[in-house]
Amino acid sequence: MLSRTQSGAREGAPAGLTLRSVAPPAAGVLAFLAALSVGVLNDGDTLWHVAAGRLMIARRAVIHSDPFSYTFAGAAWHTHEWLAQILLGGAFGLGGWSAVVILTAAAAGLTAWLLARDLSRWVTGLPWLCLLALGLSLGTGSLLARPHMLALPILEIWTAELLRARAEDRAPRWVVLPLMALWANLHGGFMFGLAMIAPFALEALLAARSAGARRDVVLRWGAFGLAAAAMAVVSPDGIGTVLFPIQLLGMRSLAHIGEWAPASFATVGPLEIALMAGLFVAVTRPIRLPVLRAMLLLLLLHLALQHARYEQMLGVIGALILARPMAQAFGQGAAAPASGERPARAPILTAGALALAVLLAAGRVAWPVVLGDAAGRPVSAIAAVPAATLRTHVLNDYSFGGYLIGRGLQPFIDSRADLYGDAYLEAYDRLVRPDRAALAATLDARQVGWTLFRAGSPVVEAMDEMPGWRRLYADRWAVVHVRR
Repeated sequence: MLSRTQSGAREGAPAGLTLRSVAPPAAGVLAFLAALSVGVLNDGDTLWHVAAGRLMIARRAVIHSDPFSYTFAGAAWHTHEWLAQILLGGAFGLGGWSAVVILTAAAAGLTAWLLARDLSRWVTGLPWLCLLALGLSLGTGSLLARPHMLALPILEIWTAELLRARAEDRAPRWVVLPLMALWANLHGGFMFGLAMIAPFALEALLAARSAGARRDVVLRWGAFGLAAAAMAVVSPDGIGTVLFPIQLLGMRSLAHIGEWAPASFATVGPLEIALMAGLFVAVTRPIRLPVLRAMLLLLLLHLALQHARYEQMLGVIGALILARPMAQAFGQGAAAPASGERPARAPILTAGALALAVLLAAGRVAWPVVLGDAAGRPVSAIAAVPAATLRTHVLNDYSFGGYLIGRGLQPFIDSRADLYGDAYLEAYDRLVRPDRAALAATLDARQVGWTLFRAGSPVVEAMDEMPGWRRLYADRWAVVHVRR
């Protein structure tokens, strides 16, 4: 096994080419290339995020009430991801869906570059490769053109800074605080970034050996935590930005929403592979984690098992937390990362990686993205609906709401669970099971002219048998019914 200083400097290798210089740009380019796939648009929610961003750009104001649905039109709506939506909408305005894909790929590539760089400060060789692979693979299920991707590089930088602060026995640098303000306006995950300060601060306090040192920890870490909290409320909604994620997590109906559903082990996926790899290393190597970091890792694992959307967070934070213990377990030493160390050829390789990324992006522009039928994107189904019918009210599948908004149509429901609330979501869930009486009553009360549901959904059969309705169109993705 190569030592830390020997890694990448094999006999015959060009001077200056080390793991720390080669790995980050290589990982960044590979992640950028992977995210250039049209698959990052395979989520109907992307369309309403883009629509919201374009509307805010046109109005030059943040949205505070629902402009999209006909069921909650004008109701108060907390646009907590407004900055990410403006970026997505602005990208679309500049270059259509290809630009949205490129923006997402840039965030994925930057995250991979940062993670590879910071991991290589602690660990090298096969352990480094395994941590990087698992860290990035856990995010593949969430590799979508949505606000969380734009905030992902900030998550990596924030976590790495907290770890380096502890390794160097200091408080985090205040230079990262503006990132918290940016994060809070991009995505609600900033709350976990705030929460992470506490265990690292407590770890520093427990490690202090004198009253003076403990007082210094309280002052420095406390000041950083308060400053970070203050930065988090620098947003159009102020303190509401902090309160919103707490209110959202308290909703009862989240368990019925796909992205909030528990992790599935019906097929082998990245989370299962990561768990098995972790168990294998744990029983074959003496890996030791500080108690508070172990508890943080277990909390992340719990969240990922409870809600699949947290797998990406587990991948980034977990890889960084495990890097130093893995280095120790594989005999690579326990030295703290060198803050000022900079590989000789890093700038040249980074510039080359950026040039290659630009060429790849140009290729994406040269072959523009055309959205076709996919899960959450019933393109052909809506194309089959007469224009006069499209102007009437629709009763739609939850997963199709975003696409309807993107097409300029008003949905009955979409994925903005916070807007609709528990009572409405639970009533909708009963409706599509289906509760035939409730379904018939809703069709009449809402003056619904057509319905749009996923093929295979139980409510489709009920609509086939509903008096006064007929099936207009069906394919592998969606089924449309209209009034006779």
